[in-house]
Amino acid sequence: MARLGTRSPADTPGSPALKRELTTPLLYFFILGDVLGAGVYVLVGQVAADAGGAVWVPLAVALLLAMLTAASYAELATKYPRAGGASHYATRAFGPFAGFVAGFCMLAAGIVSVAALARGFGGDYLSEFVTLPVGLVAVLFLAVLALVNARGIKESTRANVAATVVEVGGLLVIVALGAWLLLRGDGDVGRLGQLGTPEKGAAAAVLSGSVLAYYSFVGFETSVNVAEETRDPRRSYPRALFGALATAGAVYVLVGVAASVAVPTARLAGSSGPLLEVVEEAGGVPTRLFSAIALVAVANGALLTGIMSSRLAYGMAKDGLLPAALTKVLPGRRTPWAAIAVTTVLSMLLALTGSVATLASTLVLLLLVVFLMVNTAVLVLRRDDRGEADHFRAPTVLPVLGAASCVALATQIEAEVWLRGLLVVAVGTVLAALAAVRRGGRARGGGRE
Repeated sequence: MARLGTRSPADTPGSPALKRELTTPLLYFFILGDVLGAGVYVLVGQVAADAGGAVWVPLAVALLLAMLTAASYAELATKYPRAGGASHYATRAFGPFAGFVAGFCMLAAGIVSVAALARGFGGDYLSEFVTLPVGLVAVLFLAVLALVNARGIKESTRANVAATVVEVGGLLVIVALGAWLLLRGDGDVGRLGQLGTPEKGAAAAVLSGSVLAYYSFVGFETSVNVAEETRDPRRSYPRALFGALATAGAVYVLVGVAASVAVPTARLAGSSGPLLEVVEEAGGVPTRLFSAIALVAVANGALLTGIMSSRLAYGMAKDGLLPAALTKVLPGRRTPWAAIAVTTVLSMLLALTGSVATLASTLVLLLLVVFLMVNTAVLVLRRDDRGEADHFRAPTVLPVLGAASCVALATQIEAEVWLRGLLVVAVGTVLAALAAVRRGGRARGGGRE
C-alpha cells in the first residue's frame, strides 16, 4: 500500500518552491549532457567481447530498454514535479524503508561509477602519454578529483556545455572516421552482422552485451531532480527526456557501427581504449589528440558523478539516514569534506579490486534494483495517488515491460557481480532498518532526539 501521508521536503506546506527557469531546449541539453558521457569511450571493447562484432546491436537494445524505464520516470516526474527522484517515488509507493534502499543504491551506484571511470582513465588512452600501473593511476586520479571537489563548485553553464561539446565532438570524430574507412574500402561491413561468441549464442550474447551497453545510457534518471525547476514539466520533461535519449542512442549506435567496421573484434575486445583503435586504423587524426579528448570526457564524467555522490551522502546524513560525521564541511569552502573523503576512499577500494567491466556491471545491477522500484511504483501510485493533474501517462505496457527488462538484464549479470551488488543492497537494508528504528524512537519521544 502507498504511504500517502509521507511528505518530502518539497511537499511541506510553506516550504519555498524552486524557481522554474528550465525550458524544453535547456532541459534537453541538460539530459543529453548527463547521458552522453565517458562510458562509451571505455566500454565498446567490453561490449564486443561479450556480444561479438555487431557492437551496435547491444547498444540499440540498451537504448530501447532505457526508453521503457524512461517512460516511467517521465510519468512520475510530471506527476510529482519536485526533487527527490527514485527515493521519493519509492517512499510514496512503498514507504520510507524502500525509499531509503533506493536512495542508498543510487549513492552506491555513483561511487561504483567513479571507480570504473578511474580505471578507464588509467588505460590505453593515458598510455599514449605515459605508462603507469592502472591501480596507481586510479588512486592518484581519484585523489586529485577529491581535492577539486573539496575546493568548491562554481556553477557555470558554459563550462558544462564545453565539456559536453568535447565529449560529443570526440564521438562524432569516430563516426566520421568509420565512414571514411568505408569510403576508401578498408572497413569490414561483414562484422556488423557477427553476433555471438564461442561461449554464447546470439541471443545470450546480445543480452550480456546489453548489460554493459546499458551503462552508457545511465544518467537520465538524475534529471528528475530538476523537474521542479522546469517551466512546464508536463510537456517539457517527456519531450526533453525522450529526445535526449534518442539523440544519445543514435550517436552511440553510429559509434558502434564505426568501431565494428574499422577494427577486428578481437583487437577491439582486448583494448581499454577501444575508440583509440578506430583512430589508429583510420589515420588522419593524431592519436594523442583523441586520447586527450577521451581523458577529458572520462575525467569530467568522474568529477560530476563524484560531486553527485558526495552531496547525496551529505544530504542523507543531514536527514539522519547516514552517520552524522558525513555532515562535516570545510569552514571556508563550505564543501562536505567528510562525505567527499569517504566516497573517494570507497571508490579507490573498488577501483583496486575490480575491472572496468565488473564495476560497470555492478553499477548496472544497482540501478536495475532502483529501476525495478520505479517501474512498479508507477503502477502502485496509479491506484492510490492521482498526483498532479494532467500529467504525462505512459501506456501501462511500458512500465510492465520496463520491470520485466530489469529482471531480464539482471539474469545476465555474473555471479561475482551479484555478490558485490547483494553486499551493497544488504548494507543498505541494514541502514534502512536502523533509520526506521531511529524514526520510531523520535516518534515515541515526541520528535526530540
